[in-house]
Amino acid sequence: MKADIHPKYSDTTITCACGHVLEAGSTKSDISVEICSKCHPFFTGKQKLIDSAGRIERFRKKYAKFQKQQEGGQ
Repeated sequence: MKADIHPKYSDTTITCACGHVLEAGSTKSDISVEICSKCHPFFTGKQKLIDSAGRIERFRKKYAKFQKQQEGGQ
């Protein structure tokens, strides 16, 4: 392995916009992030559920006429 080609790896502080601080190893000195596992909706359980069934029904209703033309033409 070649000497002196790797970046310096050291302990660093990662700070989230919500105020959560995490210690980790990195090649950068201080890291600032906008969202972390303490404030992300997926991890906090505040995630909104999307009505995917309603979307599928609206899609089928919208394109039903087109699909009937395809079936009749073949």
